[in-house]
Amino acid sequence: MDDSKMVGGKVKKPGKRGRKPAKIDLKAKLERSRQSARECRARKKLRYQYLEELVSSKERAICALREELEMYKQWCTAMDQGKIPSEIKALLTGDEQNSSTKTSKNSNQS
Repeated sequence: MDDSKMVGGKVKKPGKRGRKPAKIDLKAKLERSRQSARECRARKKLRYQYLEELVSSKERAICALREELEMYKQWCTAMDQGKIPSEIKALLTGDEQNSSTKTSKNSNQS
């Protein structure tokens, strides 16, 4: 016989097994791979933009909270010295006005 071998009653030919892919298949596969890579980079870019915006918003919130904390510390220091800050006075008088208007509205409805 020529280069083929007999194994288990079947003739085996030397060389690669299976179907040989056509060049069109290779080109299509390469294009699909490129498209997939483009989509992956686009998703990654969007993910990083989202995370950067999230970090930025959290940093702004932290700054606002620090400013608020500093304001409260100043109020406490002033109150320890026996002074009542004008902001607290405004809050207290504003609350009293709101509560008195609520009671007057309730009494008018009765």
